[in-house]
Amino acid sequence: MPENTIPAMLKAIELGVTTLEMDAMITKDEKVILSHDPYFNHTITTRANGSFINAAEENKFAIYGMTYAETQLFDVGMKPNPDFPQQQKLAVHKPLLSDVIDSADNLARKDKRALPFYNIETKSKPATDNVLHPAPEKYVALLMTVVKSQGIAERVIIQSFDFRTLKIVHQKYPSIKTAALVESSDKRSVSQQINELGFTPTIYSPEASLVNKELVTNCHRLNMKLIPWTVNDKQKIKYLRSLGVDGIISDYPDLF
Repeated sequence: MPENTIPAMLKAIELGVTTLEMDAMITKDEKVILSHDPYFNHTITTRANGSFINAAEENKFAIYGMTYAETQLFDVGMKPNPDFPQQQKLAVHKPLLSDVIDSADNLARKDKRALPFYNIETKSKPATDNVLHPAPEKYVALLMTVVKSQGIAERVIIQSFDFRTLKIVHQKYPSIKTAALVESSDKRSVSQQINELGFTPTIYSPEASLVNKELVTNCHRLNMKLIPWTVNDKQKIKYLRSLGVDGIISDYPDLF
């Protein structure tokens, strides 16, 4: 299914996924929508007239520079995604976070499944504050307004590579679960990363190649769950589970 869309989340629930992972961006009129990128990526985008955005111009289509209504003029499901050759072609737009939650919770209730958790990533960094997204304080406030209005505070995790947003969540919404995303290029120790954060997050979420038994033991000693990303190989999933990780982030939940 096309990434970060309602059909994708519904398919995940049908497969038995317990936590829906998604990326949140902010529109010009301060709506929270799902998008991995701060602009309309040429890989997946079709314009209203049927033409494709090319790589050289995609940065001109920043979501933070468009109203929500304007974002709905672009399709993100009909252009074949070369990274996911099995992906279905669907006419679909970038959805409001609130609509995603409504749709996912309604399906879970209808099918008598446990209501899903929502693992929502803030896609921010200092260099693009107030250009491609609001500064962290406003970003978090807009996101948490949706979380609270939808009544999912107990089922939400805010994750980020940008520790600034996690600090704000911890300070202003201390009951909300947080996940520290860590890239393989980050050579700091877990202790150094926790010291920068200033608190112990609910979840430590590293790139999967960083995971070994020592890291699992260390995270559990610090009372953090360890949930690596993004694992798309069945044998790797089995190996990580044998090490004692607490969950797996995958593009292919059918591997389970």
